[in-house]
Amino acid sequence: MSLPVTDTRVTYPSGALVSTGTVLHVEPAGDHLAVVLDETACHPVDAAWPDQPADTATITFGAGTSAEEVAVIDCVVAASDGTQLYLGADIPVKKGTEGWAFLVAHLVSTEAARSAVEGATARIEVEAPTRHALSAGHTGCHLASLALNTALADAWRKEVVPDALGAPDFDALACESSRIAPNASTDRYRIGKSLRRKGFDPAALDDLDALGSRIRNTLDGWLDSGAAVRIDREGELLTDRRSWHCELPGGPAVIACGGTHVASLRQFSSIAVWLEREDVDGAVVLSMVSTVVPAG
Repeated sequence: MSLPVTDTRVTYPSGALVSTGTVLHVEPAGDHLAVVLDETACHPVDAAWPDQPADTATITFGAGTSAEEVAVIDCVVAASDGTQLYLGADIPVKKGTEGWAFLVAHLVSTEAARSAVEGATARIEVEAPTRHALSAGHTGCHLASLALNTALADAWRKEVVPDALGAPDFDALACESSRIAPNASTDRYRIGKSLRRKGFDPAALDDLDALGSRIRNTLDGWLDSGAAVRIDREGELLTDRRSWHCELPGGPAVIACGGTHVASLRQFSSIAVWLEREDVDGAVVLSMVSTVVPAG
Protein backbone atom coordinates (compact mmCIF):
# COMPACT_ATOMS: atom_id res chain seq x y z
CA MET A 1 0.00 0.00 0.00
CA SER A 2 1.34 3.44 -0.93
CA LEU A 3 1.67 6.21 1.64
CA PRO A 4 1.08 9.92 0.94
CA VAL A 5 4.17 12.11 0.62
CA THR A 6 2.45 15.49 1.07
CA ASP A 7 0.20 16.86 3.81
CA THR A 8 -3.57 16.56 3.60
CA ARG A 9 -5.40 19.60 2.19
CA VAL A 10 -7.92 20.78 4.80
CA THR A 11 -10.94 22.98 4.10
CA TYR A 12 -12.48 23.22 7.59
CA PRO A 13 -10.53 26.43 8.43
CA SER A 14 -12.76 28.27 5.92
CA GLY A 15 -15.87 26.73 7.51
CA ALA A 16 -16.41 24.00 4.91
CA LEU A 17 -18.72 21.17 5.97
CA VAL A 18 -18.52 19.12 2.77
CA SER A 19 -15.55 18.01 0.69
CA THR A 20 -14.80 15.50 -2.03
CA GLY A 21 -11.43 13.83 -2.22
CA THR A 22 -9.54 10.78 -3.39
CA VAL A 23 -8.60 7.89 -1.13
CA LEU A 24 -4.79 7.83 -0.95
CA HIS A 25 -4.24 5.16 1.68
CA VAL A 26 -6.17 2.60 3.72
CA GLU A 27 -4.85 0.35 6.46
CA PRO A 28 -6.13 -1.46 9.57
CA ALA A 29 -5.98 0.51 12.82
CA GLY A 30 -6.99 -1.69 15.71
CA ASP A 31 -10.66 -2.53 15.23
CA HIS A 32 -11.07 0.12 12.53
CA LEU A 33 -9.73 1.20 9.16
CA ALA A 34 -7.65 4.36 8.83
CA VAL A 35 -8.59 6.15 5.62
CA VAL A 36 -6.45 9.01 4.32
CA LEU A 37 -7.79 11.35 1.61
CA ASP A 38 -6.01 14.02 -0.35
CA GLU A 39 -8.56 16.61 0.90
CA THR A 40 -11.04 16.75 3.77
CA ALA A 41 -13.45 19.08 5.55
CA CYS A 42 -13.33 16.95 8.72
CA HIS A 43 -11.47 18.52 11.65
CA PRO A 44 -9.20 15.93 13.35
CA VAL A 45 -8.17 15.79 16.99
CA ASP A 46 -4.46 16.48 17.44
CA ALA A 47 -2.77 14.36 20.11
CA ALA A 48 -0.04 16.99 20.52
CA TRP A 49 -2.63 19.48 21.88
CA PRO A 50 -6.03 17.76 21.96
CA ASP A 51 -8.11 20.81 22.79
CA GLN A 52 -10.80 20.56 20.08
CA PRO A 53 -12.31 17.11 19.50
CA ALA A 54 -12.90 15.64 16.06
CA ASP A 55 -15.91 16.57 13.98
CA THR A 56 -18.88 14.25 13.76
CA ALA A 57 -19.06 13.21 10.11
CA THR A 58 -19.88 10.61 7.50
CA ILE A 59 -17.83 9.50 4.53
CA THR A 60 -19.36 8.20 1.31
CA PHE A 61 -17.24 6.05 -0.97
CA GLY A 62 -18.11 5.94 -4.66
CA ALA A 63 -21.21 7.41 -6.29
CA GLY A 64 -24.60 6.44 -7.61
CA THR A 65 -26.14 3.08 -6.78
CA SER A 66 -22.78 1.68 -5.67
CA ALA A 67 -22.13 4.44 -3.12
CA GLU A 68 -21.59 3.39 0.50
CA GLU A 69 -22.00 5.84 3.37
CA VAL A 70 -20.33 5.06 6.71
CA ALA A 71 -19.83 6.96 9.95
CA VAL A 72 -16.46 8.50 10.75
CA ILE A 73 -15.89 6.92 14.15
CA ASP A 74 -12.94 9.18 14.89
CA CYS A 75 -10.70 11.56 13.00
CA VAL A 76 -7.08 12.04 14.09
CA VAL A 77 -3.87 13.70 12.98
CA ALA A 78 -1.51 11.11 11.53
CA ALA A 79 1.95 11.20 9.98
CA SER A 80 4.09 9.14 7.65
CA ASP A 81 7.76 8.99 6.77
CA GLY A 82 6.91 7.06 3.62
CA THR A 83 7.37 3.65 5.23
CA GLN A 84 4.77 3.60 8.02
CA LEU A 85 1.61 5.42 9.11
CA TYR A 86 1.61 6.73 12.68
CA LEU A 87 -1.66 7.74 14.34
CA GLY A 88 -2.21 10.30 17.09
CA ALA A 89 0.05 9.93 20.11
CA ASP A 90 2.23 7.41 18.24
CA ILE A 91 3.63 10.13 15.96
CA PRO A 92 7.35 10.29 16.88
CA VAL A 93 8.20 13.71 15.41
CA LYS A 94 6.94 17.29 15.54
CA LYS A 95 4.82 18.82 12.80
CA GLY A 96 6.83 20.17 9.94
CA THR A 97 9.68 17.67 10.32
CA GLU A 98 11.43 17.34 6.97
CA GLY A 99 10.67 14.12 5.12
CA TRP A 100 7.34 13.59 6.89
CA ALA A 101 3.80 14.04 5.62
CA PHE A 102 1.16 15.10 8.17
CA LEU A 103 -2.25 13.72 7.41
CA VAL A 104 -5.88 13.49 8.47
CA ALA A 105 -6.84 9.88 9.16
CA HIS A 106 -10.56 9.05 9.19
CA LEU A 107 -11.28 5.97 11.27
CA VAL A 108 -14.18 3.91 9.95
CA SER A 109 -15.64 0.44 10.45
CA THR A 110 -13.75 -2.46 8.90
CA GLU A 111 -17.02 -3.28 7.09
CA ALA A 112 -16.19 -0.43 4.72
CA ALA A 113 -13.12 -2.27 3.42
CA ARG A 114 -14.75 -3.26 0.13
CA SER A 115 -15.47 0.40 -0.72
CA ALA A 116 -12.54 2.17 0.98
CA VAL A 117 -9.93 1.39 -1.65
CA GLU A 118 -7.09 3.52 -2.89
CA GLY A 119 -8.12 5.69 -5.83
CA ALA A 120 -11.81 5.73 -4.88
CA THR A 121 -13.73 8.99 -4.61
CA ALA A 122 -14.87 9.88 -1.10
CA ARG A 123 -17.29 12.58 0.03
CA ILE A 124 -17.07 13.96 3.56
CA GLU A 125 -20.14 15.49 5.20
CA VAL A 126 -19.69 17.09 8.62
CA GLU A 127 -22.60 17.43 11.03
CA ALA A 128 -23.26 21.18 11.06
CA PRO A 129 -24.81 21.70 14.55
CA THR A 130 -21.94 19.92 16.32
CA ARG A 131 -19.31 21.79 14.30
CA HIS A 132 -20.97 25.10 15.07
CA ALA A 133 -21.21 24.33 18.79
CA LEU A 134 -17.53 23.31 18.94
CA SER A 135 -16.57 26.42 16.99
CA ALA A 136 -18.51 28.56 19.45
CA GLY A 137 -16.82 26.82 22.37
CA HIS A 138 -13.40 27.42 20.84
CA THR A 139 -14.00 31.10 20.15
CA GLY A 140 -15.35 31.50 23.68
CA CYS A 141 -12.23 29.80 25.03
CA HIS A 142 -9.91 32.30 23.33
CA LEU A 143 -11.98 35.24 24.54
CA ALA A 144 -12.09 33.94 28.12
CA SER A 145 -8.33 33.35 28.21
CA LEU A 146 -7.64 36.88 26.94
CA ALA A 147 -10.08 38.31 29.51
CA LEU A 148 -8.36 36.28 32.24
CA ASN A 149 -5.00 37.70 31.20
CA THR A 150 -6.41 41.21 31.37
CA ALA A 151 -7.94 40.60 34.80
CA LEU A 152 -4.60 39.33 36.16
CA ALA A 153 -2.43 42.01 34.57
CA ASP A 154 -1.60 43.63 37.94
CA ALA A 155 -0.54 40.33 39.53
CA TRP A 156 2.90 40.33 37.91
CA ARG A 157 6.02 41.74 39.57
CA LYS A 158 8.21 41.13 36.52
CA GLU A 159 7.79 41.70 32.81
CA VAL A 160 6.76 38.56 30.91
CA VAL A 161 5.73 37.71 27.37
CA PRO A 162 2.56 39.63 26.39
CA ASP A 163 -0.60 38.15 24.90
CA ALA A 164 -2.28 39.23 21.67
CA LEU A 165 -3.64 42.37 23.36
CA GLY A 166 -0.48 43.29 25.25
CA ALA A 167 -1.37 41.94 28.71
CA PRO A 168 0.98 39.52 30.52
CA ASP A 169 0.18 36.12 29.02
CA PHE A 170 -0.87 34.14 32.09
CA ASP A 171 -2.75 31.71 29.81
CA ALA A 172 0.35 30.79 27.79
CA LEU A 173 2.63 30.54 30.82
CA ALA A 174 0.34 28.62 33.20
CA CYS A 175 -2.10 26.56 31.10
CA GLU A 176 -1.57 22.82 31.50
CA SER A 177 -4.66 21.68 29.60
CA SER A 178 -7.49 23.08 27.50
CA ARG A 179 -10.56 21.18 26.34
CA ILE A 180 -13.23 22.41 23.98
CA ALA A 181 -16.81 21.11 24.25
CA PRO A 182 -20.01 22.14 22.47
CA ASN A 183 -20.54 25.80 23.45
CA ALA A 184 -18.05 25.46 26.28
CA SER A 185 -14.43 25.02 27.31
CA THR A 186 -12.41 24.07 30.38
CA ASP A 187 -8.89 25.37 31.02
CA ARG A 188 -6.64 24.34 33.89
CA TYR A 189 -3.76 26.52 35.07
CA ARG A 190 -0.95 25.49 37.39
CA ILE A 191 0.73 28.13 39.53
CA GLY A 192 3.85 26.56 40.99
CA LYS A 193 7.39 27.64 41.80
CA SER A 194 8.27 28.31 38.17
CA LEU A 195 5.44 30.80 37.66
CA ARG A 196 6.20 32.47 41.00
CA ARG A 197 9.84 32.93 39.93
CA LYS A 198 8.56 34.60 36.78
CA GLY A 199 6.88 37.16 39.01
CA PHE A 200 3.29 36.00 39.39
CA ASP A 201 1.64 36.63 42.76
CA PRO A 202 -0.77 33.76 43.62
CA ALA A 203 -2.62 36.10 45.99
CA ALA A 204 -4.34 37.44 42.88
CA LEU A 205 -6.40 34.24 42.98
CA ASP A 206 -7.57 34.64 46.57
CA ASP A 207 -10.82 36.39 45.63
CA LEU A 208 -12.27 34.39 42.75
CA ASP A 209 -15.58 36.25 42.87
CA ALA A 210 -13.86 39.57 42.17
CA LEU A 211 -11.63 37.97 39.51
CA GLY A 212 -14.64 36.40 37.80
CA SER A 213 -16.47 39.73 37.84
CA ARG A 214 -13.56 41.46 36.07
CA ILE A 215 -13.43 38.70 33.47
CA ARG A 216 -17.16 38.89 32.78
CA ASN A 217 -17.11 42.69 32.51
CA THR A 218 -14.38 42.46 29.88
CA LEU A 219 -16.23 39.75 27.97
CA ASP A 220 -19.48 41.73 28.03
CA GLY A 221 -17.73 44.71 26.46
CA TRP A 222 -16.22 42.58 23.74
CA LEU A 223 -19.49 40.87 22.91
CA ASP A 224 -21.28 44.24 22.71
CA SER A 225 -18.89 45.15 19.90
CA GLY A 226 -20.10 42.26 17.72
CA ALA A 227 -16.52 41.89 16.51
CA ALA A 228 -15.76 39.91 13.37
CA VAL A 229 -13.78 36.67 13.64
CA ARG A 230 -11.78 34.98 10.91
CA ILE A 231 -9.08 32.38 10.37
CA ASP A 232 -6.01 33.57 8.51
CA ARG A 233 -3.95 30.82 6.90
CA GLU A 234 -0.74 30.65 4.93
CA GLY A 235 -1.85 27.67 2.84
CA GLU A 236 -4.32 24.81 2.50
CA LEU A 237 -2.20 22.02 3.96
CA LEU A 238 -2.67 20.60 7.44
CA THR A 239 0.60 21.99 8.79
CA ASP A 240 0.36 25.41 7.16
CA ARG A 241 0.23 28.08 9.83
CA ARG A 242 -3.26 29.30 10.80
CA SER A 243 -4.30 32.08 13.16
CA TRP A 244 -7.50 33.14 14.90
CA HIS A 245 -8.13 36.84 14.26
CA CYS A 246 -10.74 38.84 16.17
CA GLU A 247 -11.30 42.59 15.75
CA LEU A 248 -11.77 43.49 19.43
CA PRO A 249 -12.41 47.08 20.57
CA GLY A 250 -8.89 47.41 22.00
CA GLY A 251 -7.30 46.22 18.77
CA PRO A 252 -7.04 43.04 16.74
CA ALA A 253 -6.31 39.86 18.69
CA VAL A 254 -4.33 37.23 16.80
CA ILE A 255 -3.66 33.77 18.26
CA ALA A 256 -2.05 30.81 16.50
CA CYS A 257 -4.80 28.18 16.28
CA GLY A 258 -5.63 25.12 14.21
CA GLY A 259 -9.27 24.83 15.28
CA THR A 260 -12.60 26.07 13.95
CA HIS A 261 -14.46 29.22 14.99
CA VAL A 262 -17.60 31.27 14.53
CA ALA A 263 -17.56 34.25 12.13
CA SER A 264 -18.77 36.95 14.53
CA LEU A 265 -19.30 37.68 18.21
CA ARG A 266 -22.84 38.68 17.26
CA GLN A 267 -23.59 34.97 17.45
CA PHE A 268 -23.18 35.11 21.26
CA SER A 269 -25.55 36.70 23.73
CA SER A 270 -23.17 36.12 26.65
CA ILE A 271 -20.26 34.05 27.94
CA ALA A 272 -20.58 32.68 31.48
CA VAL A 273 -17.37 31.98 33.40
CA TRP A 274 -16.83 29.84 36.52
CA LEU A 275 -13.56 29.72 38.46
CA GLU A 276 -12.38 27.11 40.96
CA ARG A 277 -9.15 26.97 42.92
CA GLU A 278 -7.42 23.86 44.30
CA ASP A 279 -4.15 23.26 46.15
CA VAL A 280 -2.34 20.31 44.57
CA ASP A 281 1.12 19.13 45.67
CA GLY A 282 2.23 22.57 46.78
CA ALA A 283 0.89 24.33 43.71
CA VAL A 284 -2.29 26.28 43.09
CA VAL A 285 -4.45 24.91 40.28
CA LEU A 286 -7.04 27.25 38.79
CA SER A 287 -9.85 25.84 36.64
CA MET A 288 -11.85 28.12 34.37
CA VAL A 289 -15.02 26.89 32.67
CA SER A 290 -16.54 29.16 30.06
CA THR A 291 -19.94 28.57 28.51
CA VAL A 292 -21.24 30.39 25.47
CA VAL A 293 -24.90 31.37 25.36
CA PRO A 294 -25.88 31.62 21.66
CA ALA A 295 -27.77 34.69 20.48
CA GLY A 296 -31.51 34.10 20.26
